[in-house]
Amino acid sequence: MSQADRRPMDLAAYEERARRGPCFVCAFLDGHPDYAHELVYEDADHIAFLDRWPTLPGKVLVAPRQHVEDVVSGFTADAYTSMMLVVRKVALAVEAVLAPERVYLLSLGAKEGNAHVHWHIAGLPPGFPYEQQQFHSLMSENGVLNLPPAQCAQIASRLREALT
Repeated sequence: MSQADRRPMDLAAYEERARRGPCFVCAFLDGHPDYAHELVYEDADHIAFLDRWPTLPGKVLVAPRQHVEDVVSGFTADAYTSMMLVVRKVALAVEAVLAPERVYLLSLGAKEGNAHVHWHIAGLPPGFPYEQQQFHSLMSENGVLNLPPAQCAQIASRLREALT
């Protein structure tokens, strides 16, 4: 992915939406059209979907259906273990479908915005220059991928297939 494959991210608009809008996960689950995402996986307690502003191809977010704000203490031990098993399951699908050099797993968010706990699963494509890997590859400040909706739908379909 070169810089030509990226577009600038409107960080001010993103921050405004994250801080003042509804919870993006809850809005997605409620079917709000402004918060639609490509669904990858769901079960009774969890949801996984493609990131709307991916910095790497096939970047997936995994979240509990229940609005939880504390990444560790917000879960019982069993619920946390269940959540992490879903993160692993989706990450294995990302590995199988996208054949990345490395899969990054991290949980981001803050009480002030994007408070609903969610994990990012991002596969680093092979051949990425070292200086563009790790945090650099995950930062929307460096641009987000300019992927057509049909390509996102195809990636989501392949991931769903790998998860069945």
